[in-house]
Amino acid sequence: MSGTKIKSLKALARICEGLKKKARKTVFTNGCFDILHYGHVMYLEKAKAKGDFLIVAVNSDASVRRIKGRKRPIVNEADRARVVAGLESVDYVVVFDEDTPLKVIEAVKPDVLVKGADWRKKDIVGADFVRENGGSIYSVKLAGGRSTTGLIKKICANS
Repeated sequence: MSGTKIKSLKALARICEGLKKKARKTVFTNGCFDILHYGHVMYLEKAKAKGDFLIVAVNSDASVRRIKGRKRPIVNEADRARVVAGLESVDYVVVFDEDTPLKVIEAVKPDVLVKGADWRKKDIVGADFVRENGGSIYSVKLAGGRSTTGLIKKICANS
């Protein structure tokens, strides 16, 4: 089932057009989701609560390397996409290769854009586009003490 949630950008854009015609509220977020943990699950559940359908854009392996460094990602993009798609709160997943999700945001035209509270609203990629198209931006408070980088450090310290 989770594999059917993973879509190409072209297919996802068509799906979103249909959802808009049915007045369904689409929520968008993105991230690397390298080693999935409780903080990710909580974040995605809170994002889903902002609308009817949650679309998650997952950074490709090349994109993660450019953003996080040559030792990341730990988990490959296909596996990360499948794990995220397997979550109950997630309706669709798309993998993107760019450094930012702007191209995806412009294609799916979400009603709601969600990012973690660690992002300043003025720095959220795609926020202006979403607002200009009548959408809204939400920040989700992150679960304290939970991060992929922290997990990696803990694993390395215990090896």
